[in-house]
Amino acid sequence: MSPAARRHSAEPVSGLVVDTRRLGRRAGSMMPVARTVPSPSRIGLDLIAIQEGADIDLDLRFESVSEGVLVSGTVDADTVGECSRCLEPFTSHVQLHLTELYAYPNSVTEATTDEDDLYRVEDDAIDLEPLIVDVAGLTLPLRPLCTEDCQGLCPECGIRLSIAEPGHAHETIDPRWAGLAAKLQTDTDQT
Repeated sequence: MSPAARRHSAEPVSGLVVDTRRLGRRAGSMMPVARTVPSPSRIGLDLIAIQEGADIDLDLRFESVSEGVLVSGTVDADTVGECSRCLEPFTSHVQLHLTELYAYPNSVTEATTDEDDLYRVEDDAIDLEPLIVDVAGLTLPLRPLCTEDCQGLCPECGIRLSIAEPGHAHETIDPRWAGLAAKLQTDTDQT
């Protein structure tokens, strides 16, 4: 659905689409946007993300400039993840800092920038979702941790080291000597 159709429908498709008609195109005009909207989809990485339907707090400023609309401010949301060391689920919080130009149609910026490297004002509306997805992908950790000092899992038995008894260890025999150890064990069992 196009931004124009979203704007004229009875119910907006996403609270992340902002109508800029009130802002106008006069350079220097400013419009604050502060609201809480549900996430329209899962936003993030494989191990950590803002869940679909989770509250996203927008505290943004829209400024009209000669080539488009400059969007700046912060986006706050709770995240759900899986620790990359111990594989336990955890929740955390992320704050995304946005500063991006949305180009007007037929502007010099639009004409001189690659299509994939540019956000656009379409039908006097700005869709923030693609920008939030991009910034979240760059901000969220690739290897999230439940705590900074997470010890992970025991490589031998797989128990979480945070709940294992102190001094948890396994006696391991070098595989090159395993045959000899088994022979010695058999000899001592027979005597």
